[in-house]
Amino acid sequence: QRHWNNVIAVCCSHILKKNRDLTKAWKGKTEQLLRVDEHDFTMRPAFGGPAIPVGVDVQVESLDSISEVDMDFTMTLYLRHYWKDERLSFPSTNNKSMTFDGRLVKKIWVPDVFFVHSKRSFIHDTTTDNIMLRVFPDGHVLYSMRVTVTAMCNMDFSHFPLDSQTCSLELESYAYTDEDLMLYWKNGNESLKTDEKISLSQFLIQKFHTTSRLAFYSSTGWYNRLYINFTLRRHIFFFLLQTYFPATLMVMLSWVSFWIDRRAVPARVSLGITTVLTMSTIITGVNASMPRVSYIKAVDIYLWVSFVFVFLSVLEYAAVNYLTTVQERKERKLRERFSCSCGIPHSKTMMLDGNYSESDANSLAGYTRNQTVPEEEKQEKMVVHLAMSNESNSSRKRGLKGHVGLRIIQNTHAIDKYSRLIFPGTYIFFNLIYWSVFS
Repeated sequence: QRHWNNVIAVCCSHILKKNRDLTKAWKGKTEQLLRVDEHDFTMRPAFGGPAIPVGVDVQVESLDSISEVDMDFTMTLYLRHYWKDERLSFPSTNNKSMTFDGRLVKKIWVPDVFFVHSKRSFIHDTTTDNIMLRVFPDGHVLYSMRVTVTAMCNMDFSHFPLDSQTCSLELESYAYTDEDLMLYWKNGNESLKTDEKISLSQFLIQKFHTTSRLAFYSSTGWYNRLYINFTLRRHIFFFLLQTYFPATLMVMLSWVSFWIDRRAVPARVSLGITTVLTMSTIITGVNASMPRVSYIKAVDIYLWVSFVFVFLSVLEYAAVNYLTTVQERKERKLRERFSCSCGIPHSKTMMLDGNYSESDANSLAGYTRNQTVPEEEKQEKMVVHLAMSNESNSSRKRGLKGHVGLRIIQNTHAIDKYSRLIFPGTYIFFNLIYWSVFS
């Protein structure tokens, strides 16, 4: 019986030793192990000596948004710092590190790195503060946090929307100059990692890279500054569908008026006004989503040149209509002068512009054509001078009807004919130059 009691006691002791709660065994001993209370952590490590090196690496989780209006970007990243603080070294037989959450961070010294030119930033706190502190036995420290930051990005829209933008997120110590803290990328360009799933709706991410340099402030001195640079290439397909293609269609639609009868005033005027108003709407819509920059953008050049083409098509018809009116006035005066000078008492002048019916043509029976009108006064419009004749027979009617039909030409002004070639040719030439320069 005594033997079995000893066996049971040994087994129970072994089980308790194997499954004992280490948090109870180390209760209140962690800070004593790190000797947090024995040091003044308001001072940097090795205070009074050389600058403490602090390595940095970053893993970009996402690029959340790029705003052209506000000229900023929002990025979520994991920011990690590496340094050595011998005040946190502790004895260890297995050389394993200890990991803590954000509660210990408030009791020790950590680098005061901030984001230069940031507008808003915060450390994620769901479900708890996303902060991790890992301490190694020799005093090396890994300090990691998950941050979302909105920072300024100086964008150049002179080639918009055929542009590329280069933005940078800048990190710097707020208080410690380069004499106290040396901030550097821990592994060079390998210090920056990005998630392969990062994508943006309007941009193609071309390149991420790191740089570093010194920044000078006249009041405080020189500071180490780290840069996370990334280059974005804008997707053009959206703007082709929403801006360039509609503008091109409006310009082509304005050319339809060159094939419409010049006497169809309501049709040509309404077509011209509609295309002008539509181009104004497109220009207003594009500028509403852009910052009010003081220089000309590439899309402005295209839209305003297209607007000028549409406006010139309206002016073209105004010129055609005016010249037609002047021409008719001259021909009317010429007919009246020849009618009075010829001395033919039963004379009559008619103008045929192509808009006549067969009955109108048959009514020309008994008229003969007056040959005294000079040829230079007939600019693509037939003016027929007829003199009243007492002779009326069917053969003369049929002969005169055929002769008049040969003299009636299409009611088109010379300006319309030239515009059908000049406007499309000039616009195609402009497009070739535009896309070769800005693409």
